[in-house]
Amino acid sequence: MKKKQFKTESKKLLDMMINSIYTNKEIFLRELISNASDAIDKLYFRSLTDSSVGLSRADYSIFLSVDREARTLTVSDNGCGMTGEEMESNLGTIAKSGSFDFKADGKGEGEVDIIGQFGVGFYSAFMVADKITVTSRPFGSETAYRWESEGVDGYVIGECEKETFGTEIVLYIKEDTEEEKYSEFLDEYRIRTLVKKYSDYIRYPIKMEVTRQRKIEGNEDYESYTEVETLNSMVPIW
Repeated sequence: MKKKQFKTESKKLLDMMINSIYTNKEIFLRELISNASDAIDKLYFRSLTDSSVGLSRADYSIFLSVDREARTLTVSDNGCGMTGEEMESNLGTIAKSGSFDFKADGKGEGEVDIIGQFGVGFYSAFMVADKITVTSRPFGSETAYRWESEGVDGYVIGECEKETFGTEIVLYIKEDTEEEKYSEFLDEYRIRTLVKKYSDYIRYPIKMEVTRQRKIEGNEDYESYTEVETLNSMVPIW
């Protein structure tokens, strides 16, 4: 597939993200979870007037998974999904113009949340990842699409296979440096803490397979086991 180039403003913002102008890197997870929640909202509200959707509110969820060996963090949802055209529009350009100018003219000095203010949350993932893939299948379609990028060099989009509708984002987490310990975003406890800190109010369950310890019956030894846990309370903050 031929590599496509980001729009000029998007490219500038990506360069800023990759070069860490924004110090509060942990907010990337908040932004990706919010995007997933929005995608579920769209399908849920459609289901209120379209009986063909056939899903109830309890059927929706956001799932996080970590692979420490592969250094990947995955955020997936069973929301509306994206067509190839929507992927091009949503991931190839900044959601709202003006972000770069806001930083460049000096108004963005200090800890100003340009990400939250300008709806460019997806790009914040490049602060912690050197490669991102987005695989999405629109609800009601058999065709899925994959978007892949390693940053400012551009991106590729093409058709692919995906068994279920919704979107899966895979972040390939950067290697640690002397200044930054990116591996913290592959730590199960750290991920759980960030969800409670930023996304506890999200109205759909955010789930992750977690590791626990239990005593082996009949002796004093312990064994590890995994189970899926809902990380957020889903209680609104207002």
